[in-house]
Amino acid sequence: MNTPHINLKNGEFAKTVLMPGDPLRAEFIAKNYLQNAVLINNVRGIQGYTGEYKGHTVSVMASGMGMPSIGIYSYELFNFFGVDNIIRIGSAGGLADYLKLRDIVFGIGANTNSNFGSQFGVNGIIAPTCSYKLLTTAVEKAHQIGVEPIIGNLYSSDTFYDADPESLKKWKSVGSVAVEMEAAALYLNAIRAGKNALAICTVSDLPLTGEACSAEERQNTFTQMMEIALETAVSSDS
Repeated sequence: MNTPHINLKNGEFAKTVLMPGDPLRAEFIAKNYLQNAVLINNVRGIQGYTGEYKGHTVSVMASGMGMPSIGIYSYELFNFFGVDNIIRIGSAGGLADYLKLRDIVFGIGANTNSNFGSQFGVNGIIAPTCSYKLLTTAVEKAHQIGVEPIIGNLYSSDTFYDADPESLKKWKSVGSVAVEMEAAALYLNAIRAGKNALAICTVSDLPLTGEACSAEERQNTFTQMMEIALETAVSSDS
C-alpha cells in the first residue's frame, strides 16, 4: 500500500533500508554505491532508491530530522512495505571524554527525553535497544575495513536547542556517549514491529568543547560509515 508519505513507483523496497537523515545523502549513496539504482519515492523530497550492492538488493531512503519524522518513515517501512532491517546512518555530537572527531559510534541503546514510548501504554519506561544481530555484523564489517567502532548508549534528543544549558552534561553523566535525534524512535518502532534496527553515527562535533569537523572531514568519514552500513546490509540479506 502507499501512504501520504511514501508513494512507490518503479519498484519496491529491499528487506534492508539504509536511512540517512538528509535526502541528498540518500541520493549520494544511490549514485555512488548502488548499481541500477531506481528512484522509487520522492514524496515531500524524501528520496528513496532501490538498487544492487555486490549482487544484493539494498534500499536507501532519508528519514528527515528528529523522532517524529523517522518515527513515521520507519513505522511505515516496517509495517506496510515489508522491510525487516533499517540502519540509520547519520551524525552525532560526541559527549564521552574519550570520543574524538570522526569516531564512529554504534548505538547499543538510546536514552531519550522524548515521550515517544508512552504510546505503548506500559507502566514504566521502555529501554530501546538495537538489534544484536545487526550490531554484531556491523562490528565485524567495521573491523574488516580497519575501523574500531565505539559501542554505547546514544542520547536521542527532541530538542536541538535545549533551554537547559547543562542538559548534555546531565545526559553524559548517565552514560550517554553521543547525542543525536532519531535512534530512540527507530528502535522503539523496530521492537514493536518485531524487526531490526541499528544506528551508526559519525562524531561530527564535540558540543561540550566546541570542536567540529570541517566539511571535507565530514564527507570522508561519512563515506566510511556508509560502507560499513552497506556491508552490514549485504550480510543481513544472506
